[in-house]
Amino acid sequence: MVKVKTITLDIPTKGDTDIINITGEVENALHEVKLKEGIVNISLVGSTGAITTIEYEPALVKDLKELLENLIPKQKRYCHDDTWGDANGYAHLRSSILGTSKTFPVCKGKISLGTWQQVALIDFDNRPRQRKVILQFVGE
Repeated sequence: MVKVKTITLDIPTKGDTDIINITGEVENALHEVKLKEGIVNISLVGSTGAITTIEYEPALVKDLKELLENLIPKQKRYCHDDTWGDANGYAHLRSSILGTSKTFPVCKGKISLGTWQQVALIDFDNRPRQRKVILQFVGE
């Protein structure tokens, strides 16, 4: 029998490509729902942020921020900005490339991540936000 459990996390962010390690929160939720075998989908609600994985250490976090700035510069003029006047076209584009959700296997009660792999929430928007992340656990 398949069981589905949903937990919502509310995470405050600083915006401006704030990268936050949420692995601990996901592991705590997994422990709470007592899922042994199945999957967890981690989904950010919104179109100016992303869910990804990274080795969460200061130098690599800095490298990722620099990479994103080089690919999709914050100071460039975007058509979205002209339409809405909110100067966050870059945030929408970065979100579109990285995506707002990831799914991972759960095996023997643990999320299957590599030794140096952590789950990260990235807020690209140009202001602080209260981000909602939905964790949906499926299995038994």
